[in-house]
Amino acid sequence: MKQIFEVKNVKCGGCANTLKKALLEEFGEVNVDLEVEPRKITLEIESEQEAFLKLKLRKLGYPLVTDELGLFSTATTTAKSFVSCAIGKIDNP
Repeated sequence: MKQIFEVKNVKCGGCANTLKKALLEEFGEVNVDLEVEPRKITLEIESEQEAFLKLKLRKLGYPLVTDELGLFSTATTTAKSFVSCAIGKIDNP
């Protein structure tokens, strides 16, 4: 079923490109809305895949808005998002 999730740290097209590529294999096409704040991603997902999605997003540096992160985890995901963004900019055709 198609669902929408609000994510943190998504700033630009590089971030969106990283999310689309990283989630493509498990979830198919992912739409990233850069026009709203907080940013939203839309994808096909079953309820049993939500924990995997949450973990994958954290590893990329883009946790869900609803994730409760401590100070260290917040700093870590922010740093990871900068790297993911840079990779997304480089990989963007």
